[in-house]
Amino acid sequence: MAALDDRLEPVVGAKSAKALAASFDLYTVRDLLHHYPRRYDERGELTDIAGLEIGEHATVLARVKSANERRMRSRNGWIFEVVITDGHRTMDCTFFNQRFQKHKLQPGSSALFAGKVSVYKNKLQLTNPDYHLIGGDGDDLEIDAFLGMIPVYPATAKLQSWQIARCVRQALELLDDVEDPLPKELRTRHGLLDYGEAIRNVHLAKDRESVHVARNRLKWDEALAVQLALAQRRRAATARPAPACPRVDAGIRAAFDERLPFELTAGQREVGESVAADLELEHPMNRLLQGEVGSGKTIVALRAMLQVVDAGRQAALLAPTEVLAAQHARSLREMLGDLASAGELGGAEQATRVALLTGSLSAPQRKQAMLDAASGAAGIVVGTHALIQDKVSFADLGLVVVDEQHRFGVEQRDALRTRAGENVSPHVLVMTATPIPRTVAMTVYGDLETSALRELPVGRSPIGTTVVPVSEKPAWLDRAWQRIREEAQAGHQAYVVCPRIGEGEGDEESTSDTSDSGSEDRRPPLAVLDVAPMLQEGPLNGLQVGVLHGRLPADDKDKVMRAFAAGELNVLVATTVVEVGVDVPNATAMVIMDAERFGVSQLHQLRGRVGRGTAPGICLLVTDMPAGTASRERLDAVASTLDGFELARLDLEMRREGDILGAVQSGRRSALKLLSLLRDEKLIAKAREEAQALIAYAPELTEFPGLARMVADLVNDERAEYLEKA
Repeated sequence: MAALDDRLEPVVGAKSAKALAASFDLYTVRDLLHHYPRRYDERGELTDIAGLEIGEHATVLARVKSANERRMRSRNGWIFEVVITDGHRTMDCTFFNQRFQKHKLQPGSSALFAGKVSVYKNKLQLTNPDYHLIGGDGDDLEIDAFLGMIPVYPATAKLQSWQIARCVRQALELLDDVEDPLPKELRTRHGLLDYGEAIRNVHLAKDRESVHVARNRLKWDEALAVQLALAQRRRAATARPAPACPRVDAGIRAAFDERLPFELTAGQREVGESVAADLELEHPMNRLLQGEVGSGKTIVALRAMLQVVDAGRQAALLAPTEVLAAQHARSLREMLGDLASAGELGGAEQATRVALLTGSLSAPQRKQAMLDAASGAAGIVVGTHALIQDKVSFADLGLVVVDEQHRFGVEQRDALRTRAGENVSPHVLVMTATPIPRTVAMTVYGDLETSALRELPVGRSPIGTTVVPVSEKPAWLDRAWQRIREEAQAGHQAYVVCPRIGEGEGDEESTSDTSDSGSEDRRPPLAVLDVAPMLQEGPLNGLQVGVLHGRLPADDKDKVMRAFAAGELNVLVATTVVEVGVDVPNATAMVIMDAERFGVSQLHQLRGRVGRGTAPGICLLVTDMPAGTASRERLDAVASTLDGFELARLDLEMRREGDILGAVQSGRRSALKLLSLLRDEKLIAKAREEAQALIAYAPELTEFPGLARMVADLVNDERAEYLEKA
């Protein structure tokens, strides 16, 4: 017999245990049984080929449509080509020097095929895939042992789904009776299966209904564990106060409001009031401000920072890149005018100072900025990760504003928070234009208060987005460069964005979150240092083309950006350093090369760099991904809407939530295996209510050892530290 915490070696054998550990970090019976099926196939029901990702290891249930054998042209040997179908789309399977396969894979037969998805001649392909026949004389006994449903597990090239299924079945046959961690009253209240029955049914399902009931119970385990952990952390956080920053009637903020040359939108006024009320309390504000690109988040943040300065404290604005930090510092000084000239001749009677602190400042500049922060002379300190270094101190930090939070790790944000003092936590305002999965997840799970700016200021122009499928329509790329020329001739400017800098390995600047970009079969991503000269010598010959990327010295970056902003450059070829905060109203066009290598949120952010003036903007998403792939569907979806909130939901649908209990940004290593933010919002809300009641009754869960263990399993030391920081 076996218990959940037993090692896998005596249960599944040393060889299988080693493979499970190497492929998926599965070491115990509990680990294996929580490696849930990705989906379930029914005999006669085929897998949708259209949803496959290039570069992923896929397992598909398909029917053989045709089979053909031919000699290789370039060398001795044979190729056996099989076309498989899901009834709508087809996919090629190619076997090299495996003539014996023709006796097994006959037209009309069905099988589970497993291998790495690639593209050859613009068609999806599996090369030398593993397979197991379904039905008929060739039916595999391992598959046949399952009742009506065939579980399909996340698998690798070295460990196929059917091998994992065999290990799971062995573990379930030996599993002892398991004590249920959820209190009986809670299970009864919500009509939940007991744990033992749920864990068996999720792997050995009879039908779709039994799958649904089992998964619902196991989702409750995940949701409740998360909510209990968050409830414990929220309870602990109330013991650490924040510096209260009451509003001042005749302070710098009031003077700034009087000078504003435009009316605040209704959304800006409403959100500003919520933030101002939060800042007046001693309970730390932890608020997420979501807003479309160009919706005016910076004004809301500046007014909050000025309220903190009026209260005699400081505010820090954390930006993800030096380009954006420098631009923020410039724009804040411009908006404040003489209100940012404290200590200078001609400064306003009530004024503060804006300091910029980045890693590439000269030694004297850096020394002065650090002195201004430490002495309190600078009420607002703008910077990059340089603000987080131990040597940087603040006189009295009251507010941290994080711009485009998805570009920062949790640890980086936390390091700045500690600058407020050992027993005090500063208020935190996080701004983002398109929430990425963890951002939205933390919101729904209740760790952040949320505000949204949905209306755009008057004067913003529409942006048209088009996918340019170069493998199918190569002439469209020529037309794209022609459009850039037309924009330049009309007096406008354009960006060309590439995922890589060039001249060296490991220099990719994009934070691509697609599995496509990892395909070994694909060419390297296009690079700025290759594309820029190609454009200068070819389709954009005669135009002034500049280059911007993260490896340029800070002075050179600033020089390039100033030249582009001044209209001295027609085209800027750049990496994702232009993703956020860059504001050049005359830029009307953007071409994004290898667009499938960028995430949905990145594409939306990049697109937001154009159409910031009175002329309409265009964004061209260049890709060589075939139609029908998940990557193309993602690009088509981005092209279909300008709504960042809709794209945030799309991001969640096409990926998984980031690990809300750790620093992982996308869902591939999430501790949450079944819980879905989009589909399970009602379940999460119920779990939150139960967790609040349980923690109010038993803060340490000593009366509920099963729940305490469940939380401990989900929240390891690293994740517990994350929760305290978040």
